[in-house]
Amino acid sequence: MDIGSQLAHYRIDAKLGEGGMGEVYLAEDTKLRRAVAIKLLPAALADDPERLARLEREAQVLAALNHPNIAAIYGLEEATVAGAENWARALDQGGR
Repeated sequence: MDIGSQLAHYRIDAKLGEGGMGEVYLAEDTKLRRAVAIKLLPAALADDPERLARLEREAQVLAALNHPNIAAIYGLEEATVAGAENWARALDQGGR
């Protein structure tokens, strides 16, 4: 994902990190004008039904939680980037 590119209504501002389950980007929700972190599955995993289900379960579990030390989930969406699934979550600020 290129910095400055648009993914639905999210503008990608920076790459925060990556791991075995995906890449995480700092983005701006241009509709609600707030910072979010976007997690994308790598293209190699985007067509794997098991990985897609795992990402969805992760988002559902986090969305069910409400705690100041756990970032809130704002949405689970299918992206147009190589068919990758992604989810938008609250940007973890100040140790929250």
